[in-house]
Amino acid sequence: MNSFAHRNHAFTIVAALALLVAGCSLATAAPGSVTPRGRFLAQTDATPVPATGQPVFQPACTPPADKTFRVALIIAQGGLGDQSYNDLAYAGFQQAQKDFPIQAQVVQSPDIVSQGQAVLQQAGQAGFDLVVDLEFSTADALKAVAPQYPQTQWMIVNLPSSGSNITGYLFDEQDGSYLAGALAAMVTADPSIPGINADKTIGVIGGVKSTGIDKFIVGYKQGAQDVAKDVKVLVNYSNGFGDPAKGKELADAMFGQGADIVYQVAGGTGTGVIQAAAAADHYAIGVDTDQDALAPGHVLTSMIKRTDYAVYDTIDRLVCGTLKGGETVTLGLKEGAVGLSPMKFTRNLIPAEDLDRVDQLRQQIIDGTIDVWNVIDQGYPDFFQ
Repeated sequence: MNSFAHRNHAFTIVAALALLVAGCSLATAAPGSVTPRGRFLAQTDATPVPATGQPVFQPACTPPADKTFRVALIIAQGGLGDQSYNDLAYAGFQQAQKDFPIQAQVVQSPDIVSQGQAVLQQAGQAGFDLVVDLEFSTADALKAVAPQYPQTQWMIVNLPSSGSNITGYLFDEQDGSYLAGALAAMVTADPSIPGINADKTIGVIGGVKSTGIDKFIVGYKQGAQDVAKDVKVLVNYSNGFGDPAKGKELADAMFGQGADIVYQVAGGTGTGVIQAAAAADHYAIGVDTDQDALAPGHVLTSMIKRTDYAVYDTIDRLVCGTLKGGETVTLGLKEGAVGLSPMKFTRNLIPAEDLDRVDQLRQQIIDGTIDVWNVIDQGYPDFFQ
């Protein structure tokens, strides 16, 4: 983990709530679902798969000169420094601070799962214009707290809107994970690729078992088995998002069972999966942000999920007066909001026909020819037991 991960970003709950009061500084689409605005659509349309890279954002309006908006960002499990979900969302928050007249507050709790309702309650009392919640486990608490503070707009990632002043942002993670699984299946079947053994075995390590995490894992398994039914997919869970040592331990076990590629869906825990891949001379697949550079040549690809855009977009809507609540924004392959990384360290190892096939699969998902299973609204498939 880089030096950023070692900085002391985590407030105690008392300090975080004191700052709030002082006023410093996974689910089906709900009725009223909307698609994102057009400025994002052209940013990430590269071949053979969407390349995200640095976000290039453009405000949808001229921000008002006579008003400052107060915005809080509640960090999820794993914390800042996870080099994944939270860090990418925070990057969008930082960009919004540059582009808009906002007074910004980042809040971390040492245990957001148990303290989530208290954090939300204090955020409401502090009178923020917008509170962005990255933590999925606070869904019930948000549904209870938000109506008490109707003047505050609330946004939650990975869940639909559950109230008139709540905006939900959903991602089609299953679609990007399908592509990751398909690529992994092609690569594990080709022992001519360095680091690939004769076993057709791949793995995936999730954080806490939940439908939100299994949405990734089921898509990954479906993609792999659609490409090669004889590929074995190992599945395990770390039961947390901030323990790289646990991630390395679980990945080492999978490599010991013949896997040569392991997909991490475990936030900061997943950095240990990447470390294990490098040590074993095999491959990891990163998640959320482009993690390819964490172990160049040993991260096959990363399944990118643009939480940075979701955070930026909701602040843009607030400033421009179009954030009304009661909506669910859904982002997927078509918008470039999920997809695979450019693979700049591994592209030359993968046969061109495999890359072309991944691109074809991507287009088939967009066109509706391929229907990727979504455990949130379809339950669990028979092939995932």
